[in-house]
Amino acid sequence: MNLPNTDQKRIVVIGGGFAGISLVKKLKDLEAQIVMIDRHNYHTFQPLLYQVSTSGLEPDSIAYPIRKILKELDNFYFRLAEVEKIDPVRKEVVTSIGVISFDYLIIATGTKTNYFNNETIANNAMPMKTVPQALNIRSLILQNFEKADDTLDELERKALLNFCIVGAGPTGVELAGALAELKQNVFPKDYKHLDIKEMQIYLFEGGPRVLPPMSETASKKATEFLNKLGVHIHLNTIVTNYDGETVSLKNGTSMQSKNFIWSAGVTGAAIAGFDANSLMERLNRYKVNNYNQIDGYDDIFAIGDIAYMETEDFPKGHPQVAQPAIQQGENLAKNLRNLLANKPLKAFKYNDKGTMATVGRNKAVVDLEKLKFGGFLAWFIWMFVHLMALVGFRNRVIVFFNWAYNYINYDKAARLIVRPYTTKD
Repeated sequence: MNLPNTDQKRIVVIGGGFAGISLVKKLKDLEAQIVMIDRHNYHTFQPLLYQVSTSGLEPDSIAYPIRKILKELDNFYFRLAEVEKIDPVRKEVVTSIGVISFDYLIIATGTKTNYFNNETIANNAMPMKTVPQALNIRSLILQNFEKADDTLDELERKALLNFCIVGAGPTGVELAGALAELKQNVFPKDYKHLDIKEMQIYLFEGGPRVLPPMSETASKKATEFLNKLGVHIHLNTIVTNYDGETVSLKNGTSMQSKNFIWSAGVTGAAIAGFDANSLMERLNRYKVNNYNQIDGYDDIFAIGDIAYMETEDFPKGHPQVAQPAIQQGENLAKNLRNLLANKPLKAFKYNDKGTMATVGRNKAVVDLEKLKFGGFLAWFIWMFVHLMALVGFRNRVIVFFNWAYNYINYDKAARLIVRPYTTKD
């Protein structure tokens, strides 16, 4: 890999998500060479991907060039590459553009979609973990409405207008709410000759309630909001198969749908090369100690969703959301400085700032330590927090004006089939 030779320690960071970015931002002026590797040259604000997929925002509103985020670091290098393997013994990372050696390695690769070993679903479902995937969903939705507007076949039209979302966590709930708002406010104006009542939104959840990671209060409020929006919620319902047209359920029933979005779970995006004892096989996450060092290695760390750290407060690991990733990145930055200065490391302690999810216009739920509520105030807080969390002033301005426009006009302006989606072979 084409990098300058240096007498300084080399810190290699794999992944430009919340964890990786928060870490590197705190390493300014550190006497070390810092190299970040990612398969995209931009950081994605994943909590708003669903708004890209439902035409509320353009992708450049929630993505920001990694080099621009970290432009103030003189000792920083970015390389666009796929990581293929890690050799912990030789202290090397094997990538699609070459091999790089390291003194310290930080793995911040996050998660990938978990299909629970169901190959048919994996081949036919629409995931939503990246910007290209969100754009695929947007194109598919609009293409299917175009087909539905043209077809004379009633059964075909119903399949094109049936939307099935599997997984009622925050992503599934927010996506269902956004689709319901499209049905109420946008599609009736765009497709005047279609009976929009034929558009049906189904939300499937294997557990007993929506938003399983959040409180009972949040779950009940979200269920109430979704019911008012006309979303069909199916709890304790397992989806067993989807072949591109037929959704099969464990209870023996089925339905036809050309829109099948999978948000039922994630698994760690682990990299080959480590001892099996370093990995929680079921979760595909690296076992780390309180300093985020991977079990068995002093100079290799994992942070964010890929890291599994058991503590007294979190005996099953930290939640796989942005805040633990950001805080672990910031804490590790301090510890890297301590390592280079031969100072003791500081154990990570998570400060839980609460969780939130939005279900649509004026509808959201917020869980704080001592306060749980929903409605307009929760929705306003959700908007403010997400707006401030975006990287870059330009992104905040664009998103703010988009949201203001959408709110005033009951519209979503990004209804463009720029890159048509072609179903998998």
